[in-house]
Amino acid sequence: MHSLIPPALPDIVETTLLGGRVRLRQPAKGYRIGMDGALLAAGAAGILAERPVKPVSVLELGCGVGGVFLSLAARCPQVTATGIERDAATFVLTEANIAQNGGEHSAIYGDIGKGYKSFDLPRFDMVLSNPPYFDDPDTLRAPHELKRPAWIADDGLPAWLDFAQAAVKDGGEIVFVHRADRLGDILSGLNKCGSFVIRPIQPFIDKDAKRVLVRAKRLGKAPLRLLPPLILHDDGDRKHTPEVETILRGDVVLGW
Repeated sequence: MHSLIPPALPDIVETTLLGGRVRLRQPAKGYRIGMDGALLAAGAAGILAERPVKPVSVLELGCGVGGVFLSLAARCPQVTATGIERDAATFVLTEANIAQNGGEHSAIYGDIGKGYKSFDLPRFDMVLSNPPYFDDPDTLRAPHELKRPAWIADDGLPAWLDFAQAAVKDGGEIVFVHRADRLGDILSGLNKCGSFVIRPIQPFIDKDAKRVLVRAKRLGKAPLRLLPPLILHDDGDRKHTPEVETILRGDVVLGW
């Protein structure tokens, strides 16, 4: 765990999610919550929609400015969320967004790469993550410096998978959104889990999946299920397919 030195904040803009139900302060430049985070929150809400309504503790790894867990909480009031974020300027915005949106949520300034045991945390009912998509900075054109922490996993994807498995209760759920070409690594890395459910995410109906949503249960025993893909765009004038538009507005959850 780090001690926080108050940073110089970047230029800030305020945006809204779920048709205005979530107000979010985030950098004008640099990493901002996008489609992947929105679908992660909608998928987590879809899991909770399957259950009786009762309090649920949720941990988000690498929470950014809090857009995912605040969106989940707006959909599911039974959620009490904790986020972990290692970037100091982003963490300040996370705390501001928690205060702005209300709820008994919290954020921790710390580095996932230090491991679960370095945090004095309980185990959670659910763990979410939209981790950095690349382990090696040489594998892609260098991102904008403000986006680098969100794109490069300095400790590698296995550190995030190990943390999630250590942090979730037996029988609890883990939900990740990641690159489709890392699906094999995710399934093998979640070696304490089973009951996998995979939702491919395709940009168009005739294009390969670029992302996957992966749901797993710690100590789960059910067979793996591969769901029909979610198609983001069609060939019409709309920015997204009607199904995706309803998900982004918060009218429906993403079912499993």
